[in-house]
Order: sequence, then C-alpha cells, then structure tokens
Amino acid sequence: MLNIVLFGAPGSGKGTQSERLINEYGLYHISTGEVLRDHIRRNTELGRIADAYISRGQLIPDDLMIRILDDVLDKEAAGKKGVVFDGFPRTIPQAEALKELLNKRGTDLHAVIGLEVPEDELVERMIQRGKATGRADDNPETIKNRLEVYHHQTSPLRDYYTNEKKYLGINGQGDVERIFDDIAEKLEKATGAKRGC
Repeated sequence: MLNIVLFGAPGSGKGTQSERLINEYGLYHISTGEVLRDHIRRNTELGRIADAYISRGQLIPDDLMIRILDDVLDKEAAGKKGVVFDGFPRTIPQAEALKELLNKRGTDLHAVIGLEVPEDELVERMIQRGKATGRADDNPETIKNRLEVYHHQTSPLRDYYTNEKKYLGINGQGDVERIFDDIAEKLEKATGAKRGC
C-alpha cells in the first residue's frame, strides 16, 4: 500500500498533480475540498455547516473532518492500492488523527509531497481559476483569508513531516510534466514505489 499526502497552499497545483498520482500509481483520491463541495451542493446538514466556514475562508473543525474521512476510508477506499490525500491534513492535530486512522487499518503514511509556490503566483493562479471556473471562493478577499489561514495553521505541518522524515519538497512552478517527474523521482526514491504497479 502507498499512502501519500499532497501538501501545499491553495492554488499550488494539488488537484492537477493528484490526477497524475492516481493514474500512475493506481491510488484512490480523497480530496477533502471535493467531498465538502459535494455536501454543500447537495445541501446536506454537513454541507450547510461546512459552507458557513468555507465561505469565510476558514477551516472546518477537526472533529467534523475526521468523521468524514473515517467514513470515506471505510466506504470508498477499502481494498485500494493506497490513497492520495489532497487537502488533508491541514493542522498538526489533523496529522496526528490521520496517523491514528491509518494505524487502525494496519497501514501508515509513506510520504508527504509539498508543492512549493511563491505567494504572488498562488494569488494569480487562484484569480485566474475563479474566472475560468466560477468558484465563489476564488475572489481576492477570500484568497487573502485562505492564504493567512494556510500560513498560520497549515505551514507548521512542513516542520512536523520534515521531523518525521516524510516531507518531499517540490518546486511547484513551471511545466506540469516537469513537476510530476520531480514528484515521481523523489517518491520512488523515498518509498520504493513503482509507476503502473
């Protein structure tokens, strides 16, 4: 089994690179953003709670996110070759909870791929994405809030996973193919994973 966290600020290219990881390594994709947007679209109770946080550029409470993830791992990801977590964890308590969720299933987290992109480029990417997709949270005020939340709550995870010897820093600027080749090279060196297996 190969379990990976795809880590980076909003707009760093996690969605693009997660697609490649899924295709090349046969992993199951868990995007907490997509799971939450699905609940919001369906106007579920969870979706309404999540929307109140997301629309202000804030993170939803850890206990709520853990319950969702536990359910997805049981119902959707069971029996897969591994999982790529996209958008989770975002805090150290979430990282500790993820470790527990995986351990109780007899597995572990193998690598954290960190897409590193300068802030001015992140802002420009999200503004362009908002224009292209109509995503309501890709507007200048919400982008500013999301990046502040990321820097205060999420970026300490880099140190956490570096100490665990699982963090693989990747230059997230430039050609998408070159970025993926860097990811694959570091991932295979760190974990022994092979493409197409």
